[in-house]
Amino acid sequence: MPGLLRGVARTAVVAGTATAVSNRVSRRQQGRWAAQQGYEQQPAEPPPAAAPAAPAPQPADSMESKLDQLKQLGELKEQGVLTEAEFEQQKRRILG
Repeated sequence: MPGLLRGVARTAVVAGTATAVSNRVSRRQQGRWAAQQGYEQQPAEPPPAAAPAAPAPQPADSMESKLDQLKQLGELKEQGVLTEAEFEQQKRRILG
């Protein structure tokens, strides 16, 4: 029974990781296509600004959770979801 449980858990982890990677690749590709189309034809109006996504609440004092939140913020900034000012504000909030 432990072998079966371990196999199921491993499959869940692999599937979850594959899904996360696939979604990120899809978002990046869509961003590249959108940027490419933007160069070919200028849109009539700028796209609406996305609301900054706050990281999921985690235990406040856990150093590991703070690092995870900072990594997520960095990814959002890289993707252009957060501006530099929003990034700094959220970073200060996480670090206290």
